[in-house]
Amino acid sequence: MSPRGRRPAGAANGDAASDGVTSDGVTSGGVTSGGVTSGGVDVRPVRRERRHTLYFLGDVRRFSPVHLDTEVDMSAVLRHRDEAARAGRRYSVVSYVLHAGGRTLAAHPEANAAIGGRLRPKVARFATVSGKLTLDRTLSGQRVVLAAVLQGLDRATLDEIQATVDHYRDGDPESMPEFAGTRALHRLPAPVARAAYRRVASPLARRAAVRGTFSVTSLGHRPVDGFHSVGGTTITLGVGQIAERPVVRASAVTTAPLLRLSLTFDHRVIDGAEAADVLADLRAALETFGAAEPDQPSTDPAATGSAATGSAATGSTPAGPAAAGSAGPAAASSPDGSLNGSLEGLPR
Repeated sequence: MSPRGRRPAGAANGDAASDGVTSDGVTSGGVTSGGVTSGGVDVRPVRRERRHTLYFLGDVRRFSPVHLDTEVDMSAVLRHRDEAARAGRRYSVVSYVLHAGGRTLAAHPEANAAIGGRLRPKVARFATVSGKLTLDRTLSGQRVVLAAVLQGLDRATLDEIQATVDHYRDGDPESMPEFAGTRALHRLPAPVARAAYRRVASPLARRAAVRGTFSVTSLGHRPVDGFHSVGGTTITLGVGQIAERPVVRASAVTTAPLLRLSLTFDHRVIDGAEAADVLADLRAALETFGAAEPDQPSTDPAATGSAATGSAATGSTPAGPAAAGSAGPAAASSPDGSLNGSLEGLPR
């Protein structure tokens, strides 16, 4: 028998000899495929609770992302936060970013858009602004990314935005009805779940409702200065930490609380000049926050809907996006974090 055909010493009948892989799936390096630890390496299937993230990442491979960033002086925002805290109100930094993003995208309709189709691509431009907010949550003991879409951000007040953010931050994703679709997605066989995801996420006309027209993701609670992300929207904003950094003011060096704000845009929809204008206007909106007339609660039915109620000023508990007749930005499902109401006809 030639050396190539010899069975290694100690190999049992039926064992694969050429690469050291045995019939029970254990390699010579101690890696298993059945979830049994051998040699310190444990290989297991991806947890069901993370599958929606994989479906999302597969869907956004068509994007043509380009990355920009700038530093924002957050003095005006922090001053407003401090004044609100003394009055008993609490605001998150992401709420200010969502507020500024809603006004800015309304002023840039070319960027408040989505693209679909391969051979004959089409662009949809939306009359209102919806923002997708990513959330760091836990499902069945697994840390996951979930998402909520806040609609009507071009007119929603800061209090209304914060009430909806609080609802998702404080709610339990194991039982919240807004994430029932995501939980159902995890229970489906992978091929069926992937098809269901595409059925929800693909239609261009529904893109704003299920994914938003821009995205906000934040890692500012950790010592992360800046990062870039693709949120499945034409504009994605990345929010880093606020830190005191040296700046030049009136020819003198001082310090200011600076935020590294990143913007990733889909080059298929807009060009760099438009994206740079959006980023510049976002920066201006945050740096001058509170200089204009303060927000007034919206009474326009188009700017309200089935959104979270309650106010950060009173500490009342938001009733959630399913509460009929409540004030605030309407919250919808996001297919990379919430498929609520989008799996009718499929096993749940």
